[in-house]
Amino acid sequence: MADDKSAKLLLTFFVFLLLLNYPLLTIMDKTELWFGFPALYFYMFLVWGIMIFVIARIMRQRKKKS
Repeated sequence: MADDKSAKLLLTFFVFLLLLNYPLLTIMDKTELWFGFPALYFYMFLVWGIMIFVIARIMRQRKKKS
């Protein structure tokens, strides 16, 4: 079961690596404001918060008894 958690964490790492990589960041680099923040900052903090939530959910999963 530890391999399952490791696989989920590895997949999560690569998904969020893609979300915080150059091509998507340039799409979000606009002069408009979202909720009073520049779009890039809002996007980065939103992705960062979701990443923390997803990793916490994966780490809190308990082993299911078979």
